[in-house]
Amino acid sequence: MTDHAGDEPRAALRYDARPEDATPIGTAELPDTPTRDRNIPARAWRDAPDELRRLGEDLPDRPEATYKRRIGPWLLWRAGPASGGDARYWAADAQDLARQHTFRLFPDGAGDGRGPSGRHHTRFRTWKEDLLGRAGP
Repeated sequence: MTDHAGDEPRAALRYDARPEDATPIGTAELPDTPTRDRNIPARAWRDAPDELRRLGEDLPDRPEATYKRRIGPWLLWRAGPASGGDARYWAADAQDLARQHTFRLFPDGAGDGRGPSGRHHTRFRTWKEDLLGRAGP
């Protein structure tokens, strides 16, 4: 793995141990794969919609969303912890940021969200599959 400039290899870090990289970044520059060496906060994304900037406002400690990865045409961000706490995921179509979907993850592992198919999901995995156009019956 290399840093965002592509110079030096960096070790993968646990999500809550990654340093923040608030260097301004455009949509086309957001990585396809997970950033495992740093967190990109929503305020660094030049094109961040207001919905993303406010994603964690009602969660404990009001966490700022950080970029996770692309899933097909979708840009995936999360406000809150990866597990064991209140979190909300937000996905927007990279070509049309008005196409947005959220998924709420609760401390007990339960979830709630709608995907692009219009289907309701209670599991994060099925919501992500829906983003890829693989929503089951």
